[in-house]
Amino acid sequence: MRIAVTGSSGLIGRALVTSLRAYGHEVVRLVRRPARAGDEVEWDPIRQYVDAAGLVGCEAVVHLAGAGIGDRRWTEEYKRTIRDSRVLGTAAIAEAAASLDTPPRTLIVGSAVGYYGDTGDRAVDESAPPGSGFLADVCQEWEEAAAAAEEAGVRTVYARTGLVVARHGGAWGRLFPIFTAGLGGRLGSGRQYWSHIALHDHIAALRHLLENEELSGPVNLTAPEPVTQREVAAAMGRVLHRPTVLTVPAPVLRAVLGELSVDVLGSRRVLPRRLSESGFTFAFPGIEDAIRAALR
Repeated sequence: MRIAVTGSSGLIGRALVTSLRAYGHEVVRLVRRPARAGDEVEWDPIRQYVDAAGLVGCEAVVHLAGAGIGDRRWTEEYKRTIRDSRVLGTAAIAEAAASLDTPPRTLIVGSAVGYYGDTGDRAVDESAPPGSGFLADVCQEWEEAAAAAEEAGVRTVYARTGLVVARHGGAWGRLFPIFTAGLGGRLGSGRQYWSHIALHDHIAALRHLLENEELSGPVNLTAPEPVTQREVAAAMGRVLHRPTVLTVPAPVLRAVLGELSVDVLGSRRVLPRRLSESGFTFAFPGIEDAIRAALR
């Protein structure tokens, strides 16, 4: 297939482009500057501009672009950046796809498990309603922004992603140096669930969504065995052979991170029901499996 990808310079985007090309697909990368290579197409999510001519012939679009959730403290200005980069960008991609004489068959929008809000100990799947809070609100707007593609008959999938376990990049990439130095441990109570997925499985799941034309709507991209942050810390210690006795109390996290601490201390026990029922097989379903895979 000829597949367009936004966010191709990010952790997941880079890995996806490499994987798609290895499987023989032609990849077009959307870049936020004038195109310099034959596989590049210019776009600007904030101006809602897409060079739609570059999407001609694409059978699928995978939209992964968005400002990093944990890259900065959540000031009101940065919260607008997080929201606008997702909502305006998704609307631009959906409208560009819908404007083509022959739209792509598939649009995959990279959403997040933040859609469900704080679920505590309660396990949720794709049938659960949206939660409350900043991230839940952003995720709802994010997914709704793809309406133009759905209305044009494009099969639209919302890939609600958990924490991606990778050694370099993303939130987990920041954990490895801390735990390698023996400074890792419990954050807050440690009882909050962190729904995770190995980078290898995440990329394989995106390919599965591209190939499985029966899937549309929300699909959770999380491992089948969500674990608590305390269990994550213990697993990191076992794999890295480092102590994990240090703790960071919740008040300290709130003081250091501000509103961003809501994401760190929040609990999301999310199950990949639709992905599993569609026949997808996880290569690294357990947390230790995922951590070891990241190290390899």
